[in-house]
Amino acid sequence: MTQRRVGMLTPSSNTVLEPYTSAMFAPFGETGSVHYARFRVVEISMSAASQNQFALDPILEAAERLAEARVDLIAWNGTSAGWLGLDTDRELCARIEAATGVRAFSTMLAYDELWRAMGLSRLGLVTPYLAEIQNRIVANYAGQGVEVVAEEHLETSENFTFAEVTPERVAELVRRVAMAKPEAIAIICTNFRGAPLAQALEAETGIPVIDSVSVTAAATMRLVGLDPSRVTGWGSVFARFAG
Repeated sequence: MTQRRVGMLTPSSNTVLEPYTSAMFAPFGETGSVHYARFRVVEISMSAASQNQFALDPILEAAERLAEARVDLIAWNGTSAGWLGLDTDRELCARIEAATGVRAFSTMLAYDELWRAMGLSRLGLVTPYLAEIQNRIVANYAGQGVEVVAEEHLETSENFTFAEVTPERVAELVRRVAMAKPEAIAIICTNFRGAPLAQALEAETGIPVIDSVSVTAAATMRLVGLDPSRVTGWGSVFARFAG
């Protein structure tokens, strides 16, 4: 039996992505597993202290520990390139690959791949972040030819507290954004409880709802040779990455 192993780099204060991702991988049983390494991320803002959390050395250290589990892929399961720019994730992935010999990918690169495949130009955006972060995400998407036609954010910076926002509140934000009729809605944050809501919200709004944890799981499954279409109940993103 061939086992595929995915390694995930995880913000230290995140309590959402590990249980959700493990549940998404459950249909593969012993043929597909996911493994985690943490590095320190406790605040999301444009402060120097926050930006220093994404320095390469501690991330590479965590990636090297994952590589010791002989994973087939290492993914940065986080959204910092949303405001720092996609080139930061491209550089990070190149450095991980050079240091470990293992292919690397990221959440924001998965989004970019999906938007390109969809030919997306009008996006709805939901996050728990500060306006200073949200504005940079919107500007970065504009630079990629994607207009954010509606956005909602919660003006919070403590990463741990993102997970304490209720699913009902997240759903409310998605419904507000859906009123602008975007081509897709992105829930950008891997510590936000959007993934279990996606399927019902897609049925309600008729709009693809793409959560950060889900898009990372779906993309990494395909990259290691697992069939994302086997994952059901978490929204359309898994079918979109199948094949």
